[in-house]
Amino acid sequence: QVQLVESGGGLVQAGGSLRLSCAASGRTFSSYAMGWFRQAPGKEREFVAGISSSGFITYHADSVKGRFTISRDNAKNTVYLQMNSLKPEDTAVYYCAAGVRSGPGAIHGIASWGQGTQVTVSS
Repeated sequence: QVQLVESGGGLVQAGGSLRLSCAASGRTFSSYAMGWFRQAPGKEREFVAGISSSGFITYHADSVKGRFTISRDNAKNTVYLQMNSLKPEDTAVYYCAAGVRSGPGAIHGIASWGQGTQVTVSS
């Protein structure tokens, strides 16, 4: 089973940028679809972005479309989330997940979750 470790979170002003990374252990990273989710205080965890195992197909939630971009580097066993034009409502703990396949608004058959990284956007 793949193990995931997120990094890159922090405190940023509204309008700023951050890039999150999720490093995976194991030789099977390239067989997994990957996704980013977030959970704000008092709210349910929500899908942010997903990417197919090959990296050719991506999905982004409407709330982040045009501002966030998911990508992956299978040679480095890493998936990224580039976040631009950040807003205070983007404040949350961000989690990466590995699953069977990606689809609109979801990662299906999630096998592993990372521990999360905090993103705080100040106004």
